[in-house]
Amino acid sequence: MNRFEAAERALRTAAPHELLDAVRAVLVERYGARSVELFMADYGLTVLQPVSVLPHTLDPVSVHNSPAGRAFGSQRPYREDLRDGPVRLHLPVSVRGDRLGVLTVTLATADEARRYESELVEIADVLGHEVLVAERDTDLYLQARRKDRLTLAAEMQWQLLPGRACSRPEFDLAAQLEPAYAIFGDNFDWSATADHLSLYVTNGMGEGIEASLLTNLAINALRNARRADIPIADQAALADQAVYAHYQGRCYLSVLMFDFDLSTGRASVVDAGSPQLLRLREGTVERVEFDAQLPLGMFEETDYTAQDFQVEPGDRLVFVSDGVHTVASPRGEKYGDAALTRAIHATRLLPAAEVPRAILRELTGHRGEALADDDALIVCLDWRGRPDGGEEGSGRL
Repeated sequence: MNRFEAAERALRTAAPHELLDAVRAVLVERYGARSVELFMADYGLTVLQPVSVLPHTLDPVSVHNSPAGRAFGSQRPYREDLRDGPVRLHLPVSVRGDRLGVLTVTLATADEARRYESELVEIADVLGHEVLVAERDTDLYLQARRKDRLTLAAEMQWQLLPGRACSRPEFDLAAQLEPAYAIFGDNFDWSATADHLSLYVTNGMGEGIEASLLTNLAINALRNARRADIPIADQAALADQAVYAHYQGRCYLSVLMFDFDLSTGRASVVDAGSPQLLRLREGTVERVEFDAQLPLGMFEETDYTAQDFQVEPGDRLVFVSDGVHTVASPRGEKYGDAALTRAIHATRLLPAAEVPRAILRELTGHRGEALADDDALIVCLDWRGRPDGGEEGSGRL
């Protein structure tokens, strides 16, 4: 059994809470590693938190100005030369574009770092997949992601999300919510098959637990309809009925829904409320308007109609909740489309995974020291499409 196979086997057979111990043992024995550490990105994407038995023995490191942060941001290995010869490799831990953290391995010499780097990159990839599976059975990695305590509403919302990013040959997709540790109503959801991408951007009314409960009901109603292969307009109608049946119009939820055909870029859209879309195409940012329909659950048995929308290779779509475009500065100036347009231009060279957090940093600067009084959600979709416009496969995955 070669080195890589030994590491892969150790990870696949380890207990869920012992993944770091398992990979550390193999890397020390087979690769001569002097130290092995795993860092998880926190919910706010500001620091990388160490994974270890409580109490933690290592300090968090910055996502923005640390060697591990460079690997996390670039999604490429970063080599840090230490005094007297050792080399520290920082390796991104990601799953299909969803950035989880960084595996840091210290080796004795630069020669060993060059010799083992490609294998260690693969081991970090296997580790990422195993962490996601392990999270079904242990809280260790979820605990490591939090630098502060989550509110109960935020706990419910993060558990409802599909991830923070997704990458396919046809697209890159990423999203971020703020305030990360106290969100309550905003949400996003996506699902990709062989031929389609479904994307929902939601803005629930209310605060705290009540807002989170409303969003949970609506998202699960939408998922239930989607998984029954029901068309997007009927998905909205069924979720509308579920929300109205429970709340009788007292609470409702805004949602912007898309069903993209991956082979053509054509999409069916239902605009039921306040989330907005801005498109960056060939250097120009413009707001895309759809026919507004009623939010889910406002009235009994609302009918919804899907509209057509075309996305082209090279397009960047940025979706925002009303907690973004209505944020006021200390002087009372709303963030609005002009500031959003500047932020989208300023981040045009960043990969999709970096865009939501970068725009939210701009938003925080606009708001100043005032505490956020509403959720803020940014979703970024970079569309490549299929080069030949052909089918990748038939049927659903």
